[in-house]
Amino acid sequence: MENQPPTSPLSPAPSSLSESDARLWAMLAHLSALPGSFFLIGSVLAPLIIWQIQKDKSAFVDYHGKEALNFQITIALATAVSLLLMFVLIGFVLIWVVGIVWLIFTIIAGIKANNGECYRYPITIRFIK
Repeated sequence: MENQPPTSPLSPAPSSLSESDARLWAMLAHLSALPGSFFLIGSVLAPLIIWQIQKDKSAFVDYHGKEALNFQITIALATAVSLLLMFVLIGFVLIWVVGIVWLIFTIIAGIKANNGECYRYPITIRFIK
């Protein structure tokens, strides 16, 4: 049961999605942030929409949707801090670091979700539990 998301008394109803569909939606919850990054809040909005639509259909998608959303919110905050720090020049370097970390961790999470594994983003503030 290593690849199953953590269970709790408040876990959603049993999965109404097939395993392959659940893995697909979980992967999309992570990777939808990539094209969404071209819009102001798209990288947060796309995972939020996928999570809200699919969370009741699969505990696996619920887990990955929360992870994706928490990470994207954390990255949005880190980007805002980087933009503010551009006034003292360190932000110009920091924004690149945040961008590279965002891209790498988002791709890793999408691959792990597609493989049916649970992935917990490092350096993420857990706003949604």
